[in-house]
Amino acid sequence: MRRPDYDRRVVVTGLGVISPVGNDKETVWHNLTNGVSGLGPITHFDTSAYEAKVAGEVKDFNAPDWMDPKAARRSESSLHFGVAAAKQALTDSGLELTDENRTEVGVVFGSGAGGQTLMIDNWISMKERGPRTVAPTFIANALVDSCSGMIAIETGAIGHNVCMVSACATGTHNIGEAAEAIRRGDCIAVISGSTEAPLIEVGHAGFSNMRGMGMPRPGEGPESVSRPFDATRDGFVLGEGAASLLLEDLELAKARGAHIYAEVIGYGSAADGWDMVQPIEAGAGSARAMKMALERRGVPADEVDLINPHGTSTPLGDKREAEAIHAVFGPRAARDARGLAISATKSMTGHMMGAAGAFEGFATVMSVAEQCVPGTINYRDPDPECDLWVVTDTQPLEIRYGLSNNIGLGGHNGAVIFKRYTGD
Repeated sequence: MRRPDYDRRVVVTGLGVISPVGNDKETVWHNLTNGVSGLGPITHFDTSAYEAKVAGEVKDFNAPDWMDPKAARRSESSLHFGVAAAKQALTDSGLELTDENRTEVGVVFGSGAGGQTLMIDNWISMKERGPRTVAPTFIANALVDSCSGMIAIETGAIGHNVCMVSACATGTHNIGEAAEAIRRGDCIAVISGSTEAPLIEVGHAGFSNMRGMGMPRPGEGPESVSRPFDATRDGFVLGEGAASLLLEDLELAKARGAHIYAEVIGYGSAADGWDMVQPIEAGAGSARAMKMALERRGVPADEVDLINPHGTSTPLGDKREAEAIHAVFGPRAARDARGLAISATKSMTGHMMGAAGAFEGFATVMSVAEQCVPGTINYRDPDPECDLWVVTDTQPLEIRYGLSNNIGLGGHNGAVIFKRYTGD
């Protein structure tokens, strides 16, 4: 264990992703930059009883390709997605785990809800066939932190291992906390990220009864459901998947000749303390998280060129987030100023819940690395209450700093800032 050094620089050296728009880095980035939607009719359960029938489902995924088949049978997709994304990130980083370094490589990997399907299936089995039919392995595999434990088992990374949970801000907080663990000296590298498999019928019913689910534009297909910041937006759509960022001490990454995507430069976390569902007036909690991320290491607000927002496509949520962005970045956030690009990738993936922050962290890192902003699809009718420059067509852009922002049920707010790495 090393001594804390809060000036220690942390970089992203590996990326992994399982999502509605692809199951590897190259495919996902291609689809994001080409406006390819991952939304379609739900196949996981019968939707005949529901008005909302669309989701972002992971396709062509086989868990035994990524982990021990026996362990895969005992667990469920939220864990499978996370392990796969984590292994991709580790491979992409080129970091070799050995007996000499594995105790210094950590896992900070979360989920908003963990193994809900296992819980439901075993509850039904107990009620229908008796308590002896409950699987003795289900509890260990259904915990919210089961994925972080399995990642350690599957990769051999046996250092600092925790699972941060903050609803829809989970991924953002896990990335930020992973970077801070390296600065504290707990680790030399961390497999960070989050996963979620929320496409279960009881969850869909609950969100439908909250009247939070969106519908396609009249006369258009399922890909039009998610339209962040658009004046016609009427709710979100669920998505599933996972993403992972391998974070590493800059000096160690340079010493081994690693490819560096971006630097993790700022992190902020704040609570609304207001309501379990509705965001606080003016998005004050989200604004505090973004300001904290800027101030932690002195990032000038006028040098943030891109925000990948929470942008769920809910009427009030998007309005409050726009207000928060204006509170932090001022007039340059306005649509006509074109000083701060907004790239809302949930327009293509839907809301991946606990995995959203990790996926959008991935998208922000790729944007910074490639100096390119993926367009927000479905944005056509500007909302004067969301006066932001929402980029609609993928375009090159000089990005000095990119910010990933997420907001979770319960009033959890997280923000992470990534800096372009130029070799200095």
